[in-house]
Amino acid sequence: MFYEAELDFLRAVFTKCHIRTFVFDYDNVPYDKIDTGFRKFLNISVDFEKEHKNILSSIEKNIIFEFKDIFDCSYMFMLLPETEKTVLLIGPYTSEVPSRKQILEKAEALGISPSYFKDFENFYIGIPHLPEDSHLFALIDSFGELIWGGSDNFVFRELNNKNLEQASFAPVIKKDAVDSEKSSWNVQMIETRYNYEAEMFRAVSQGQYQKAALFLSSLNQLSFERRLADPVRNIKNYCIITNTLLRKAAQEGGVHPFYLDRISSDFALKIEQLTTTSAAQEFMADMFRSYCRLVRKHTMKHYSPPVQRAITTIDSDLTANLTLNALAAAQNLSPSYLSSLFSQETGQTLTDYVNQKRVKLAMRLLATTKLQIQTIAQHCGILDVHYFSKVFKKAVGMTPKQYRESQQK
Repeated sequence: MFYEAELDFLRAVFTKCHIRTFVFDYDNVPYDKIDTGFRKFLNISVDFEKEHKNILSSIEKNIIFEFKDIFDCSYMFMLLPETEKTVLLIGPYTSEVPSRKQILEKAEALGISPSYFKDFENFYIGIPHLPEDSHLFALIDSFGELIWGGSDNFVFRELNNKNLEQASFAPVIKKDAVDSEKSSWNVQMIETRYNYEAEMFRAVSQGQYQKAALFLSSLNQLSFERRLADPVRNIKNYCIITNTLLRKAAQEGGVHPFYLDRISSDFALKIEQLTTTSAAQEFMADMFRSYCRLVRKHTMKHYSPPVQRAITTIDSDLTANLTLNALAAAQNLSPSYLSSLFSQETGQTLTDYVNQKRVKLAMRLLATTKLQIQTIAQHCGILDVHYFSKVFKKAVGMTPKQYRESQQK
């Protein structure tokens, strides 16, 4: 196939988003792999293979089909060009996150016993969420243009699955097998969830917010295990746990505890101010974004311990004695050794790094406060206001007074 590399790339992207893809001959469908195992677990009377055979019998060339099954799980599939029977199938996923109320009503409609509702809810937690405005649909569209030679040569078509949805549905559970089946299925779901979360936090440790956001976007209120009756208190507790895990992930990414303590403490205070579950979900995204940004900005993973300690000392207090001699003496190192090591690892001299930090603080104070320039110089650790102006002008290209006036304008 001329598009084999592009197909591999497409599947790799969906795999990163924890959405399954399958390529198979539609006379030999891998039903056991496509199904998540929940139908087998409940020994559902509706034939899953029959359901999909009915769908695949509608397949036509140059069409990307979309349909929902009886669980409201969505799929996309298409007949690949240059083949007679090879199908690409993507799914299952949910286009809308079901609420607990909707899951309760769906379970009743499908005849699922209340004793298996927790398992039914876990089933939906394990299904990835793909919103209608997801960039992944643009990727599918681009893939269609590639394999069929342009946007005018193919269409999207939504299949009407009403007949399947109205089919008689009565799960038959074998009592002698259900305990072992239930235990095995629940262990698999827990393992999947923990692997998913581990991958998400690994992305944070590398400062990869876009990657973490892909995982986070599929989370919903169903993912937050209910331990308390109060949903707001419950999600607050989940935020507290997440804040701790994110702090650990950022620390693994090479961020010093000095920076972590600031952001972690700030989030801890904000968590208790949350009043709704929807606000908590937005807050969760902000935590992921902030910790990823912290890793990108303050990672010292590739610095030696002496350079790490010097940088942390500088960033923690710009009013301290930050001369090369003082910083070297604090670590019982020779000034020449620390200077050489710092320049080699950071690409700038220690003095330039200190001045850069002081100038950045000065710029912020000049733009956001009415403090006297002499006072700002002192906050930046420079007691001589004339020397402060000289350093500032060399870095910014204008005097502190001129900079303040430019910001006011």
